[in-house]
This record gives sequence, C-alpha cells and structure tokens, in this order.
Amino acid sequence: MYHKNIEIKKGAFVISDAHYSPLRPELLEFIKAIHSKEFQPTQLILMGDIFDALFGGIPYTCDENAEMVQLINAISLEIEVIYLEGNHDFNLQKIFPHAKVFKISQQPVSCSYEGKKILLAHGDFGGDFGYRLYVSLIRNPLLLLILKYIDIVTNHSILKKLDAYLGKKDDCKEFTGFYEFVQKRLLDKFICDYFIEGHFHQNKAINFKNFNYINLGAFACNQRYFVVKSLQNKTLLEEKTFSLRG
Repeated sequence: MYHKNIEIKKGAFVISDAHYSPLRPELLEFIKAIHSKEFQPTQLILMGDIFDALFGGIPYTCDENAEMVQLINAISLEIEVIYLEGNHDFNLQKIFPHAKVFKISQQPVSCSYEGKKILLAHGDFGGDFGYRLYVSLIRNPLLLLILKYIDIVTNHSILKKLDAYLGKKDDCKEFTGFYEFVQKRLLDKFICDYFIEGHFHQNKAINFKNFNYINLGAFACNQRYFVVKSLQNKTLLEEKTFSLRG
C-alpha cells in the first residue's frame, strides 16, 4: 500500500470509468463545464479508466485525447487533481505533470476526510498470477516502446481496432456474486472506514465489519459522478448525473 496521505475535500468531484474516446463525447463536455467554472469542485478525483486508451509513451493515444488532456492540465493548475491510474490509462505522470498521479503499485491510496481513513483504488490491483503478469507487461516501458513503433509502421491499425472493440463493450452489466467476490478479495486485507474503488462499474455500497465498501458507478454508464458530502449527513458520496446540454 502507498502510505502518502491525501486530504479529501468536501465538494470534491469523484469520477470513475468514463472510458472517454471520440466516440463518447459526454466526459469532454463535463470537463469543459469544470474548466469554464460552470461546475466548481473543490478537488477533482479521477479513479481510473477515465480514458478508453491513454498510454504514456504511445503518441497516438495522446494525440487522440489531446483536447481532454489539455483541459485536465489546465484544471490542475487551479484545483488539486488526483489521478489513480487504471488498466486503460497508465504511465501518466508526464502527461499530467501538475496532477497527483498514483500508479497501480501505489494503490490503494490512503486518504483522510473528517477524521475518517479512506482507501482509494481503481480496482484492478491483485488478481491471479496471469492477470498480475498482464498488468506488469502492458505497463513495461520496453514493451510500450516496441508497441509505439509497431503502431507507427502499421498506421495505428492495432490501436484503431482496439478503439473499435472497446467502443462496443457493455459498461453497465451486472456482476453476479459481487458481494462474495469483494468479501473474499478485500475483507481481511484492509482496515479503514471506507474503501472506494471503480473498475467493476457496479454502483453499489456494502457495509462490512472492517469498512464501508463503495464500488463507484461508471461515468460511461449514464454519466454518473459523485460529490463528497459532509459525513454529518451520513452519506459520504452523493450520486449525480450529468446531462449533455442541448
């Protein structure tokens, strides 16, 4: 676990699993609303898989997402932006130099809010040996360098096929047996007041003996995002839905 403590602020916006791409414009409009100060979060917490494909070291993915990257960078000069890397967006520190970026190896991130200990994670840490090997390989600088040149030589054909595939995925399906899955995966490993993660897109809260567990709803599914409230209201995160302006 990464032990650097982050202070979460009341009024922070929390976004997870937007899976942004040019085929999904909703997040871009939402981020524009923050940039223009139509929305004024105290802090912006990005919980991973914000982009469908943004890989540090692969220029094509940066070019495809250039407008979004520029807006987030501009916002990060005015408010604190915390970015937990996911399995679709990683090696991001150079892309977002003014944000606090946390790699998968640094998650869950220890945070505090109103005297409570909160752990934040994208959610793709752990897993079996095969998945851990995959996670390590896709973030390997040498492999990404090779992919970069393959991508250039093939006129981005691999990444274009990846974009097309990801654009067809169902981001809103129910995870059968989710309670048992979370209990087995987390319950005896962490002690905190709240454990918050994304990745699974379930939009569910579960009260365990060790902590209150929150799996965030995906922004990609109905444009859900969350606002940090005072614990005096007995609700840490208030769910909201963003609607595209006509």
